[in-house]
Amino acid sequence: MSDTVKKTFALGGDLEVNRLGYGAMRITGDGIWGLPKDVEGAKAVLRRAVELGVNFIDTADSYGPQVSEILIGEALSPYARGVVIATKAGLTRQGPNKWLPVGRPEYLRQEVELSLRALKLERIDLWQLHRIDPKVPVEESLGEIKKMQEEGKIRHVGLSEVKPHEIEQARKVVEIVSVQNQYNVGDRRHDDVVDYCTKHNLAFIPWFPVASGKLAQPGGPLDAAARKYSITVSQLSLAWLLQRSPVILPIPGTTSIQHLEENVAAADVTLDGSEWSAIEEAAKATA
Repeated sequence: MSDTVKKTFALGGDLEVNRLGYGAMRITGDGIWGLPKDVEGAKAVLRRAVELGVNFIDTADSYGPQVSEILIGEALSPYARGVVIATKAGLTRQGPNKWLPVGRPEYLRQEVELSLRALKLERIDLWQLHRIDPKVPVEESLGEIKKMQEEGKIRHVGLSEVKPHEIEQARKVVEIVSVQNQYNVGDRRHDDVVDYCTKHNLAFIPWFPVASGKLAQPGGPLDAAARKYSITVSQLSLAWLLQRSPVILPIPGTTSIQHLEENVAAADVTLDGSEWSAIEEAAKATA
């Protein structure tokens, strides 16, 4: 990472976190359903992340469901000073790899209460609407969340998988501090959202932050660049995100301590502007 790339970001203007975080979706069973095969191993990864300086951990009530939140609460509570836990609600589970948005106010209130219990928190630092429910006006969904914010149960509010006009609509109801969309060097469909967040100083939290497919396969453009700089494709993908915009908070997930340590080391990858440009051009040519 060059000196011009900031290593921290003030989430909501008052919660300063290290920009390279940890996404806790994968500490569950197959299909993001049930317990992971190695429960104690999952807890060890969480503890090691904090030891390495990761102080922004992202999860959701639907991961498991609730499995990820419960493991975080068991592994990390009482939380080390400065650790920020972000969670989400608004997607229900009907089985492995099955997701259905539900944004009814009474349901979201229930899920916030359950998240507080599972995470062993009195207040959620960042609560995010996992999806906007097309059957429920976002004003109703977020109106209830604003009430819970006023009650002191939520500190900051974010969104997931939205476009700029939806962010604008939501901001009329409650202050929005973050957006979480799928994004990486090989999938830049949400460039407009990144630019919006950069302009308004909203955190942009890319899920699926590591490039995959032809772009990242052995012998592909990212693999060649990674070999040139003696780093991994994952590290290159994460370093690209960190330099793309100062508001981006990548949250790579893993169940391996070795892979976790590799990911965290991506914060120290240093390439100059021309090198990043060459990688972006290679990505565009492969898309």
